[in-house]
Amino acid sequence: MIKLMTGLPDNVLGFEAIEKVSGKDYDTILIPAVEAKIKDFPKIHLLYVLGPEFIGYDMEAMWDDTKIGLKHLRAWEKIAIVTDTEWIRKAVHMFGFTIPGQVSVYKNDELSNAKDWVSE
Repeated sequence: MIKLMTGLPDNVLGFEAIEKVSGKDYDTILIPAVEAKIKDFPKIHLLYVLGPEFIGYDMEAMWDDTKIGLKHLRAWEKIAIVTDTEWIRKAVHMFGFTIPGQVSVYKNDELSNAKDWVSE
């Protein structure tokens, strides 16, 4: 499940991944929120939290993540990924350079630092 986070600056989108994330979560929550935000802000900041309850993605969610990222490749000004999940941390470090914006990875206990950085 993906939950939209509140209490962030207007140009910041925040999502929390809880348990298993599905393609339906992307189709009904994440993608519409991104599309709406891009209408108001051509450059957006993203806070994506994969906390201790996060289990993983289904294949459709992984594909949707790739599609939305590529569709709006130049829209991502800052992306903060918050997770203790090691394979995600490694993947972001390996492929983060392909995103034109700034990408930073934080551990779960550094969530407030991630919020501060992505909100700048």
